[in-house]
Amino acid sequence: MRASAQVKFAIMVHGGAKLVPPAKEQANLDGVQRALKAGHQILQAGGNALDAAEAALRVLEDDPAFNAGYGSSLNESGEVQLDAAMMNGEDLQIGAVGFVQGVKHPVSIARAILKKESTLITGKGAHKYAKEQGLELCDNDSLITAEQIKKLQEKQKGNDTVGCVALDQKGNLVAATSTGGLTGTPVGRVGASPLAGCGFYAENAVGAVVLSGDGEKVMRYRLDSRIMEKLATVGPEIAVSSLVREMHERIGGEAGGLVLSPEGDCGWFHNSSHFPCAFITSEMKAPRVYLKKSEEKEQEEKIHAQP
Repeated sequence: MRASAQVKFAIMVHGGAKLVPPAKEQANLDGVQRALKAGHQILQAGGNALDAAEAALRVLEDDPAFNAGYGSSLNESGEVQLDAAMMNGEDLQIGAVGFVQGVKHPVSIARAILKKESTLITGKGAHKYAKEQGLELCDNDSLITAEQIKKLQEKQKGNDTVGCVALDQKGNLVAATSTGGLTGTPVGRVGASPLAGCGFYAENAVGAVVLSGDGEKVMRYRLDSRIMEKLATVGPEIAVSSLVREMHERIGGEAGGLVLSPEGDCGWFHNSSHFPCAFITSEMKAPRVYLKKSEEKEQEEKIHAQP
């Protein structure tokens, strides 16, 4: 979606590139809309994109409809292990965690790491840092849901990530991700989500990107980096759609991505069955909320038909 020249701020959130069963559709739509509202309120009040993105993802991390925080996928040992990241497009600072356990909001640890010289902290080190920063800890088993136990037992696929890109009124862009990783994944595996240039990136002069999908394919193809490079010549929508298709043609794999330009142009695309997504800019009267890309054209036609 191309923004007008007057856009002051914008925010986009997604709930993962995945298959959403009919019984889960409303929960996914409601979840991304709640997350969007949390971030939008901050931007509308003049707050910064870091706060907005963190607030949005904390909502999704608390919602068992999404593979992040509470209700995350379980590894091969039946445990939750979490990855998250955040990047500030103003100074290119990165904060990321991998294979962290016993924390309620991994995105908040990633946010705290932005202040450190280190960019990625994993495992017990990430948990130790969260404790030192006074962040909310928990019993790791309290993050497990019956649904995820069943998925592990039945060896169901699960690999989605949640993400957010935001632009604040000072022109700063932020990208943030959070995930529980693959169902049945090896203990200690770290996917694309906390790796800059693979699962996320933000730079004020270029744009902000977050991805979800088959992490190993996304890493191998450097999908996020390619999208950022493409933004030098095309808009967000073409950049993300062309490269998700290109990756699939060359090495296979499902992916979905959000892209936000410095001007507030919003682009998104996926080749997965669904990609619950919500976004709003300062110039929109209401948020756009979708389960999949094919719904966008129909909804846009309805909006433009209104007096």
